[in-house]
Amino acid sequence: MRFLFVVLLAAVLGLGGAGYSWLNRPLDLSAPTVDLSIEPGSSAREVAMDVADAGVAVDTTLLYWWFRLSGKSRQIKAGSYELTGVVTPQTLLRKLVNGEEALRSVTLVEGWTFRQVREALKKADQLKPLTQDLSPEAIMAQLGKPGQHPEGRFFPDTYTYAKGSSDLAVLQRAQRAMEKRLAAAWALRDPASPLQSADDALVLASIVEKETGRASDRPMVASVFNNRLRIGMRLQTDPTVIYGLGESFDGNLRKNDLLTDTPWNTYTRTGLPPTPIAMPGKASLIAAVQPAQSKALYFVARGDGTSQFSASLDEHNRAVNKYQRGQ
Repeated sequence: MRFLFVVLLAAVLGLGGAGYSWLNRPLDLSAPTVDLSIEPGSSAREVAMDVADAGVAVDTTLLYWWFRLSGKSRQIKAGSYELTGVVTPQTLLRKLVNGEEALRSVTLVEGWTFRQVREALKKADQLKPLTQDLSPEAIMAQLGKPGQHPEGRFFPDTYTYAKGSSDLAVLQRAQRAMEKRLAAAWALRDPASPLQSADDALVLASIVEKETGRASDRPMVASVFNNRLRIGMRLQTDPTVIYGLGESFDGNLRKNDLLTDTPWNTYTRTGLPPTPIAMPGKASLIAAVQPAQSKALYFVARGDGTSQFSASLDEHNRAVNKYQRGQ
């Protein structure tokens, strides 16, 4: 096919070998980086026109026939591309056939709230803000989950996307990833677990995520909360109180806050809060359903990122005096 193109091009130009030379000649770009967008279903002729319209000085008729006679015109993939450096008709076609799109990435961090997720998506490079003016409820409806609270429903990870993709598309991938991870974790749950559903596991995992200072402590932190749930003891975990305070929280948790009732205040209410309080990662999901086997009911920060675990209140009080009060 390439030989036929060279012959055709040579006939058009009236010059022997001109076809081969043209295939390997750098194209003139209107800028150091030219953005090229190919829509799904575009014909070879439309792609050739798109290349020229993007800012590439090229004879669209010759480019069209190169696409056609290469035998690969139907393999050209839709997407967003960046043309930079030396681009010849030959390397251009290879890029389009291989689908070498211009990719960006956004990272959703373990322990983030949905509000923080939305801020990250808002700042992400070249990501269309389709959800910017939508309420959380409307976003979940767009994702096919009407009525579901968005907190904790997205898996923390780094997501790559083509330039021009939408934030809704990224959220959909993160939401599906969390569903898959949660289902896998729930299938591995300890038969003795007091958790009643996968949603319970997600809520507990989010608490474990926020309460863990060091990764190795996750199974023991989860053990404390599982043990408390099993005997009907209140979880009494500060991160749930902070979540319930919302934007009014100023960074300083006061005794009055612990006494202020909200649906998420585990000091005033027994059992799990109604929704997750953040995005848990895989390790926290596993810890929630496979906690360490212990009798611990309490833990306190040692001040070095780890926690001291206790099975009785007297033991816990001694740990508090030692690690928190220096007594």
